[in-house]
Amino acid sequence: MKKYCLAVDLVDDAALIAEYENWHKKENAWPEIMKSIKDSGIVDMEIYRTGNRLFMIMETADDFSFERKAAMDEANPKVQEWEQLMWKFQKALPWAKRGEKWILMNKIFQL
Repeated sequence: MKKYCLAVDLVDDAALIAEYENWHKKENAWPEIMKSIKDSGIVDMEIYRTGNRLFMIMETADDFSFERKAAMDEANPKVQEWEQLMWKFQKALPWAKRGEKWILMNKIFQL
């Protein structure tokens, strides 16, 4: 099992943040998105928020690959639709490369 932590910012607008959180309630989850996440080898995913910063923890199968997930997402029209919708709420971190959304974080401490 592997663990990854990623971050992205939200547009700093209370109404948009509330709408974003509403899209992420279990009852509003798109089944196709949930399936694509699981099919890519992600075993568990949690997203936390403070202010307008999001923090994601992903636990994956040992053979998980970001490149393979990106290729699967690119080939899935429903995932592309979801990603376009999410760009309404999300904004890239200041140091992100062009088109980059969730940024992989480096672990700097472990107890």
